[in-house]
This record gives sequence, structure tokens and C-alpha cells, in this order.
Amino acid sequence: MAGRWVVNKWACGVASLLMAVVLAGCGVSTGQANTSLKGGQNEAKPTSSDAGVTVNIGTQSLMGPMYLAEKKGWFEQAFARVGAKVKWVQFTSGPPFFPAIASNHIDFGQVGNTPVLVGQAANVNFTEIAVDSSGKNGDALLVPKDSSLHSLQDLKGKKVAVAQGSSAYNQLYKALAKAGLTTSDIHIVQLQPNEAQPAFESHAVDAWATWDPYITEEVSLHGAEELATEQSLASADPGFTIVRSKFAQQHPDLVVRFLKVYQQALDYQKAHMDEAIQLYAKSTHLSPSVIRQMLENEDDENAPVTDEVVKEQQQTADFLYQQGALNTKLDVSKVVDNQYIEQVAKQSP
Repeated sequence: MAGRWVVNKWACGVASLLMAVVLAGCGVSTGQANTSLKGGQNEAKPTSSDAGVTVNIGTQSLMGPMYLAEKKGWFEQAFARVGAKVKWVQFTSGPPFFPAIASNHIDFGQVGNTPVLVGQAANVNFTEIAVDSSGKNGDALLVPKDSSLHSLQDLKGKKVAVAQGSSAYNQLYKALAKAGLTTSDIHIVQLQPNEAQPAFESHAVDAWATWDPYITEEVSLHGAEELATEQSLASADPGFTIVRSKFAQQHPDLVVRFLKVYQQALDYQKAHMDEAIQLYAKSTHLSPSVIRQMLENEDDENAPVTDEVVKEQQQTADFLYQQGALNTKLDVSKVVDNQYIEQVAKQSP
């Protein structure tokens, strides 16, 4: 069936990807630290097993607290205090994080709600250790300026670009369901953002389900319109900080240390917004005004996975199962562990 995306097929693909994960083009940053991670009497004591460990951090954005910490060298500095090193691995979207976790290529990452469902359905051994975004402004279904598509029903027979298994895929399913359509009514073109953007701008596709910074960029710079948003669909797609489960079991203090560095970066971004905007503008080649608008739309956080978030995530999993996008009924609470973020809260001054 055209455009059909079924997780059991993707999950089978994971098995082969585990033996052939290719991280071509993955960057390793060695940014120098401008500020040190401040320790204290309440800081978790490192274990001897942490010495000599290389911590592999997956990333997919050129802006935000994670990128800020990367450029400042704060993770490197914090882990060096216990003899550990850092390696950065770049991705274009969330789904590829999970084959990389399953094959021990990365230990930490931040991804949207649908990729973690795909990873759980594929039995990848990972754990959600925090919420990094509420996801209330996370995704949108875009159409180009002067498009003939003015309603969700107009999508019938049209080409829609989306990254397979991403949070935008979930939103696309919800948009179609609201319009009384299914994936068989449209032509899904599975493209990563770096491929989807030129296809969208050249009108090779009729619509694009995506996330920021692409939403703000296309709307602000090219006059694109939002055919559906989180608000119009009354949905939320929270983002999660995840860790490879075995890594967390072997190095629990490093997990706490990771979350503390991320909190440091989040606090720094809020307190030094102008500096952060200039950094992100340089990395993305977007104007500071566009970056500022993106940050105003963001809702970055570093918080426990609450019962409310679990409930929302379970509703998403059940919806995708009902739609046939997941062939496995999930209990999303099984991958949640708040002990590390709770330790960070206890150790904060």
C-alpha cells in the first residue's frame, strides 16, 4: 500500500542495521570550555569504573542547550573530571538514534515521542531519563506559499514529505485521521530534513510534515503556511532525553553528570539569550531575528517524565497501534526511569 509505514517492517530493518550501522559524516567536536561545571558537596561521587570511558552523545540540532554545551565544551570538562572522554555523533532525525543505541554506537541522545515508540517496538534497550520538551509547539504540516491546499482534505492524492518514524510522522497520522483520510489516500515521500527541504522549496512535494527549526525557517523566510499544528490537532509530542540502558546500569553517576551539564546549558541559554542567538545564527546561517523567534517557540526543559507525560505518550502509542502504524501494543511506562533527574534536583543548590 502506497505510503504505508508499519513499525514491524522498520523494526525488522533495525535488526539488519545493527550489523551495518554506518555513521558516515559524524562530527566530533572539541570545543573549548568557557565555563566549568560547578561541583559541590552534594555532587554524586564518581566510581572508578567511569575512568577511561568514552561517552558517545548523539545530537541532531545546530541550536539549543545541547548544541550550546557542545560548543562550550562543558560535557568534555565535566566528564574529564572523572577520567571519561566525549565523542559527538551527528544525526539528521530521531529514528536513526535507535539502531545506533542498539549497536553501542551512542549512549545519550534527545529525540521526539514517536522515535522512542519505534525504538521500544523494536526492542532497543534504552531508557527515558528526562523530558527535554513538552512538544506543544513541536511539529507542523507545511504547504508552500500560494499552495492550492487549504484544508487537510485537500491532501488527498498529494505528495507529502516526512522523515520515517519521526514525531512529525505521528502528527501526519493525526492530521489524516482528523480529515477522514488514511495513508493510502496520499503519497508519502520518506525524506530526511536535508532532503525534504529542497524538495519542498522546489515544489517536488506538495506538503512537508516537519519540526523546528524548519517550520520557522520556511514560514518566516519563504512564506510557507501551516496546514496543521500541535494546537489545531490538540496534541502534544514531548521530547525525551534517552540513555542506552546498559550504559546507565554500568555508569549511573555519569548519567546524573550528563543531566547536570544539560541543566547548566539550559540555564545559561536563558540567562544569555543574545549570546546564544548569535551562536545559533552562525551555525545555522539564519538571521538572529529568525533564531529568536525559534527560541520563543521552543519549550526546552529538563524535567521528570511525569504521569501526565506518560499518559500522553500512551495515548499516542495506542493511536498509532489503532492506525496500524505500530503492530505492537506498548506499555510506554516500561522505558521510564526518573531516578537520575530526581538526583539532579536533589543536588541542585
